Amino acid sequence: MTHVLIVDDQALNRILLEKMLLEENYKISIAFNGLEALEVLEKEAIDIVLLDVLMPVMDGFEAAKRIKQRYNDVYLPIIFITSLEDQNSFERCLEVGGDDFIQKPFEKVILNAKIKAHSRTRELSKKAHQQNTLLEYHRNQIEREHEIIEHIFNNSLENQDKFKDHLDFSLSPASMFNGDMFLVAQSPIGNLYCMLGDFTGHGLAAAIGALPASRVFYTMVQKGMAVNDIASEINILLHNLLPEHMFCAATIIELSASGKSISAWLGGLPDAYLINTDGEVKQTLESQHMALGILDSDEFEYELINLEVDKSTRLVLSTDGIIETNNDADIFYGEQRFLAALKSKPMISSQRVIDNVNTFANGSEQLDDLSLVLLNCLPLTPEPEAKEAYSNLAFNFSLSLNAQQIKCTDPVYDVVNVLSSVEGLRSHRSNIFLLLSEAYNNALDHGVLGLDSDIKKQDDGFFKYYELREQALSKMKEAMIIIDMRYCPDTLCLYFIICDSGRGFSSDSSKRTELNAEFGRGLSLLEEVAEKVTYNASGNQVELCYKLL
Repeated sequence: MTHVLIVDDQALNRILLEKMLLEENYKISIAFNGLEALEVLEKEAIDIVLLDVLMPVMDGFEAAKRIKQRYNDVYLPIIFITSLEDQNSFERCLEVGGDDFIQKPFEKVILNAKIKAHSRTRELSKKAHQQNTLLEYHRNQIEREHEIIEHIFNNSLENQDKFKDHLDFSLSPASMFNGDMFLVAQSPIGNLYCMLGDFTGHGLAAAIGALPASRVFYTMVQKGMAVNDIASEINILLHNLLPEHMFCAATIIELSASGKSISAWLGGLPDAYLINTDGEVKQTLESQHMALGILDSDEFEYELINLEVDKSTRLVLSTDGIIETNNDADIFYGEQRFLAALKSKPMISSQRVIDNVNTFANGSEQLDDLSLVLLNCLPLTPEPEAKEAYSNLAFNFSLSLNAQQIKCTDPVYDVVNVLSSVEGLRSHRSNIFLLLSEAYNNALDHGVLGLDSDIKKQDDGFFKYYELREQALSKMKEAMIIIDMRYCPDTLCLYFIICDSGRGFSSDSSKRTELNAEFGRGLSLLEEVAEKVTYNASGNQVELCYKLL
């Protein structure tokens, strides 16, 4: 209901106006002069003021001026009640803030029409004010959130500037706090871990997942956990923490302390690349898994990619903001321009690539974060710290797996968990996992199933390879894989023997290329991590010695 304030010192005018307005169902308040009108406005929510010009104590000119000064957030119409005819008085009414006039004697139809017209304008003004107030509130909230997030998250990032010889990276956010994060840490035995993640959303929405995920990452690296252990733990955290529409596309990698091998878990980010110092692509690493936070723990996929590298190798990681940058012609930067930029200069810097992307954008608004990591595969030195004492208890145990058990179980995780519980072995978990998983998968894939690693070199090779692997597994009826483990506290060594029922590889063990061709490139990784690797004559058994010191 529209609330009208009648301000007039003449009783007859007040009575006439009040009677006309009550008949139209308006709510009425009365004041006898300008000062009383200000008092009523302090107490009542008035929508329209009918204001006489000539009054005692405070006239309409002064009252209108004060009303407009005091109530300027929302349009409060002042309709002057006047019998004055001279032009100067009308002009003065407008100068002090009057919005309209109604002359004596009053015409009910005209009065009602003016009130309705100004009421509509006031309602629009009230809505606009409410929206502006809400926008201002949200703007202030976002600013406070960004300040808090930026402070907390920046303090949660560790070691980013510590490995300058190994890491060259650029994070160019589209907003104050971005959805991308880059985490770096070194394990107790010297391996370097990196995680590049891209969360859905920005600001607080992204930080909700990024902050706890970073804590899990750092904690698990200090325990020497394998890359897929870290991915699994972060996946469980995000799956339980975030709503269904939020997740984190991520690549988590581990570079061995020798700089000669990389383990990678790839979930949802654009292709990664192994390049040489001239920027030429040696190998494309396609994403194999769903982003973190989508699948529950039973559906989570643990498979890793293990690679041989050397000091001339660089690993390239990026988020989709780079290849999806578009210019003013709405053309994407794309993969080919990205690869060309990597080759445009030897040992190109990440910033130079980002500059190339921005030049292509040609001033177009940055819609997503641009994150690029170039990892130089160089040796690392373990951080000096107090090491956990090694167990003095020697032990050994053995597993025999038949075809049915091979199909429905992955014994590597269970074995690694058992070994990690032994005093002193936990910090070596990642290397132990690498040795066992490579040896076991070689025995299964190349020994029992007879698959050829060269398939992986084709376009979409990894997908073709694992498709063939699933087909071969489903058809397998008879098979055997035996895993023997022994711990010797005197020499501080772990010994593994993995034997399979397959046909074995070439008996001419001196031909390394034949071994790699038939038994997979994992042999090189085994020899890089283990102290000693030996094979039996038939090529279906490998013995590993891993030295803890």
